[in-house]
Amino acid sequence: MLSIAFAPIYAHPLPVAHRFPMLKYELLPEQLLREGTAAPADFFVPTAPPAADVLRVHDAGYFERLRRGQLTRPEERATGFPWSAALFEREITILGGTIECARRALAHGVALNIAGGTHHAFRDRGEGFCLLNDQAAAAAWLLANGLAQKILIVDLDVHQGNGTAAIFRAEPRVFTFSVHGARNYPARKEASDLDLPLPDGTADAEYLALLAETLPRLLAEVRPDFVFYLAGVDVLATDKLGHLALSRDGCRRRDELVLSLCHRHGLPVVVCMGGGYSERIADIVEAHANTFRVAAALYQ
Repeated sequence: MLSIAFAPIYAHPLPVAHRFPMLKYELLPEQLLREGTAAPADFFVPTAPPAADVLRVHDAGYFERLRRGQLTRPEERATGFPWSAALFEREITILGGTIECARRALAHGVALNIAGGTHHAFRDRGEGFCLLNDQAAAAAWLLANGLAQKILIVDLDVHQGNGTAAIFRAEPRVFTFSVHGARNYPARKEASDLDLPLPDGTADAEYLALLAETLPRLLAEVRPDFVFYLAGVDVLATDKLGHLALSRDGCRRRDELVLSLCHRHGLPVVVCMGGGYSERIADIVEAHANTFRVAAALYQ
């Protein structure tokens, strides 16, 4: 069975200027239900977690100023969003959804968050449309509760997971692995445990060969007992911001490679959707839907 975090709040509190890329949060569940990839019972509505679950990876001062809407103007501009109470509720609900996905993945093998993958959020600040780092918080929750001993974060969004890398820089129990565009955002990269920066125009064959060579080796060397997968579809050739050149089928095969390895090794995995900025919303939704189709086929 699939276990999918979705709350309508993911899509609604943002200004009109930010609405188009967020439409996927409404359309993706509809697509999965319409085609039968998921059933209504597969979805759960996440809630905000206790503050303690956030403060494992975020500074108390930053979290409190974010909650109260007291960010400075430069801090707010860096996030890309104008602050609102609804925006804060959206961000903390996404984070709670990924924590609950971690709990459910332990029971069912896989769980997916329709949103999530806010990997540009640092301990003390937000950046790049990311205010709170959901996968970092869920990884820290697993460690704090003795539910995992070694965690691998596989970040295949086109943008480097700079916030996640910085948060876990001194945490040997979390291995951060990022495959991203070398010349893409952020301009100043952090050091993940393993970074694979790719040149503009990298297409299916090179991308998939590199991943197929690297990920099995990491599983053997890192020996994780839990995996977080950030499955951004901004790697598509149609993406306005990505500058890579994967086809939709190549993106699906990427998902198949990651999830089949996790399934074969019996590793619980949480999948978050990450970015996607193609001109046609159908390209974004269909590529994300493929991630769920792959998971549904593997975890029947």
